[in-house]
Amino acid sequence: MGFFSDFKASLMKGDVISLATAVVMGGAFGKIIGSAVDDVIMPIVGLVTGGIDFTQKFVALNGNSYPDLAAAKAAGAAVITYGNLVQAIINFVIIAFFIFVVLRAAEKAKKKEEVAAAPAGPTQEELLTQIRDLLKK
Repeated sequence: MGFFSDFKASLMKGDVISLATAVVMGGAFGKIIGSAVDDVIMPIVGLVTGGIDFTQKFVALNGNSYPDLAAAKAAGAAVITYGNLVQAIINFVIIAFFIFVVLRAAEKAKKKEEVAAAPAGPTQEELLTQIRDLLKK
């Protein structure tokens, strides 16, 4: 087989199509989670923390004091924006929690399907009766 026919065969495998579907669904799910974090959770976190905007927390490395991050950047000061790290950690924890909840629900649904799909086998009494009948013969 030639290179292009091998490539086409590789693309037509179910794994590649499943992976592509998962990537697209993951991107869409990421937008939903991002919106939930930015639009629902973070305002609540802001309310609990007294309105602190973590993205505005910084340290100017030149030793000067600035009223806000924009002023420090406008002055050309090198800054460590530790608030962005705090914000990223909070986002990660929230996103990980959402993913955990969704995966846990999916696993429970999958287990229910497996239990419902599993055929009921003979009871212990039925098995014992069958063994007794075989021993009588």
